[in-house]
Amino acid sequence: MSSTETPAISKSGITTSESGERHIPSSTRADGSVRKEIRIRPGYRPPEDVEVYKNRTAEAWKNRGSGGVPGAEGLKSENDSAKGSPSANKNAKRREARKKAAAAAAKGEGEGENADNEGKDLTPAKPVDPEAEKEKEAKKLLKKLRQARDLKDKKDKGDVLLPEQFEKVIKITELIRQLDGLGFDANGDKKAET
Repeated sequence: MSSTETPAISKSGITTSESGERHIPSSTRADGSVRKEIRIRPGYRPPEDVEVYKNRTAEAWKNRGSGGVPGAEGLKSENDSAKGSPSANKNAKRREARKKAAAAAAKGEGEGENADNEGKDLTPAKPVDPEAEKEKEAKKLLKKLRQARDLKDKKDKGDVLLPEQFEKVIKITELIRQLDGLGFDANGDKKAET
């Protein structure tokens, strides 16, 4: 071997001489003893030198967690561009108006119609209709009453009821009394006012 030529060394440490012979060069152990040079038979490739097939899809799957949150880079640029969009500006105005309305309500500053109009433009206050509330409550009670009557029918047929179901059956008269208090009969029809 000439001093200018360096032998090719593989991952496993095998060098190839000028004549084409492959061998592992001699080395010195930690205790000072010398290892002999080892000849490698022609055609042999140690596992360290065999290139492993790399599937790009499998590699991407293995490294999927190291890239951070998917789409995070795109969100940063979208936020910058959305600052000037009409919908973002509109939403910002709405938020400010809500804060002002809340602050005015907290301070008790209500200058009659002007304060009401500002609140109605952004978040209209729904007038509470007592008649509609009664009908809503009556619907809830009717649903409970219907379920209780169904359970009573099951019990009359001989089915065994759970304790919770039995409690619902017991409350039938209470539900009818509550409906009567709201001005409805047991079928959910409105009673004629006298």
